[in-house]
Amino acid sequence: MAAAPDAIDLERDRDLRGRHWHIWVRRGLVTLLTLFIAAGLLNLFGQRPSGTTASAGGATLHVYSPTRVRGGLMWESRFTITAERELKDARLVLSQGWLEGMTINTIEPSPVGEASRNGSLELDLGHVPAGQHYVLYMQFQVNPTNVGRRSIDSQLLDGDRVLLSIHRTITIFP
Repeated sequence: MAAAPDAIDLERDRDLRGRHWHIWVRRGLVTLLTLFIAAGLLNLFGQRPSGTTASAGGATLHVYSPTRVRGGLMWESRFTITAERELKDARLVLSQGWLEGMTINTIEPSPVGEASRNGSLELDLGHVPAGQHYVLYMQFQVNPTNVGRRSIDSQLLDGDRVLLSIHRTITIFP
C-alpha cells in the first residue's frame, strides 16, 4: 500500500480523531433543513387560501384569499357578493393592508370606478340585482421587502351605507 501524502494525517483525516462531534453538527444541519422543508410542505409559510363569509343587510360577502404569503409570491383573492336584495350601488372597500407592500397585477372584471376612501381602496362595482352573484378576482404580488403582519379588512357598501365588514390578517414571510 502506498504511503499517505505528507499533508495527510490518517488518524485525524480518515479516523476523525478529535473530530467525532463534527458528525452531529452535520446531522443537525440536515435535520434543520428537513424540518424547514417539511414546514413548507405543511403550508406554514403561505399561500393556501381560506375563506371568510359575512352576511347582513340583504347581502353576503365571501372572501377567499391566503392569510400567509412569502415575498415575491404571486397570489389571487376572490370576492363573491351574493345580493339577497337589490344593491343599487355596490362598493367594495379594501383596507390599506391589501395594498401596502403589494403590487396589484389585475382586477377582473374591471370595476366601474376606483377611489380612495380615507386611505383605503374603494371599488365601485355598480348594480347587483337581487338573487345574483358578483365575483371579483384580484391578483397580487408581494414586494420582496414587505415583511410583517397586516390587517386586510373588507367592507361591502350600498352607496354610502355600510352593509357588512370582514376582518382578516395577512402574515408576510421573507
